[in-house]
Amino acid sequence: MAVPLDPVLANLLSAPSDPSASPIAAVPIDQLRAATKADILAIDKPGPQMHRVHDETISVSGASVAVRLYRPSNAPPVDAPGLVYFHGGGWVQCDLDTHDSLCRLLAHHGETVVASVDYRLAPEHPFPTPFEDALAATRWFVANARRLGVSPRRIAVGGDSAGGNLAAAVAQHARELSLRFQLLLYPVTDLASTHESRRLFAKGYWLDNMPFYTAAYAPRLEDRLDPRASPLRATDLAGLPRTRVVTAGYDPLRDEGRAYADRLIAAGVPTEYDCAESMIHGFLSLHALVAEAAAGLAESGAALRRGLAA
Repeated sequence: MAVPLDPVLANLLSAPSDPSASPIAAVPIDQLRAATKADILAIDKPGPQMHRVHDETISVSGASVAVRLYRPSNAPPVDAPGLVYFHGGGWVQCDLDTHDSLCRLLAHHGETVVASVDYRLAPEHPFPTPFEDALAATRWFVANARRLGVSPRRIAVGGDSAGGNLAAAVAQHARELSLRFQLLLYPVTDLASTHESRRLFAKGYWLDNMPFYTAAYAPRLEDRLDPRASPLRATDLAGLPRTRVVTAGYDPLRDEGRAYADRLIAAGVPTEYDCAESMIHGFLSLHALVAEAAAGLAESGAALRRGLAA
């Protein structure tokens, strides 16, 4: 028997939509991003205080990409573990601020320095630009690890949703960095997915606009089939870092997340898989409202700590 939807989430999802609202594709991109950011910040709460938070800028193909670094008070002053984090938002929206509290919580629970990457967004910068930004930021973090008080041998990549997609793709294409861990939170793993959960939860579960995000990020079918955009389509997953995959029971992406975890396990990659059966896509960003989300972030932070242990 299916686990019932969490009552707090059920109440949120039952709120009537605005019948006069424009389709997402008709909303100017700046307005869409501003509205999404306002909605997220309205229900968020500040994350824990850090020992230090500062921004740096890296150059990728002549463009500037911001990276925000969080050092929690419980991380070692030198040779700390590190996480390169990519935010969700369909490769189209969200930024360093929308995921500030989430990164702070992962840093605190993981006792880990977190580098949150403000990669360039679609549709202005479609595939492969966000992937290339993510890969360059990861290489930059490893190269600068000692300066940042991080051990280059104890580095992970992670992200939620579209960010989980980027993290999985980076792990596949940065094997020379010997990454230790990947934290994939309800990741997109197949942009050409026909998994059943895509049909079951296509409408009414906070990811109604997946076709819009897919078209914005990877408008061509050949790009959607590229393993850099669809990590599940890679032929060889052997040798990838230890992994934690989190999905949600009422998420259109549930089945492809599970499929990726299964592929990793079959390839001999030590993998934890956790499905929050009563949750929806993006639930960890609702940690201020939903107790299971707060607990899920704490557990993912603990898994990060274990995965990066000296």
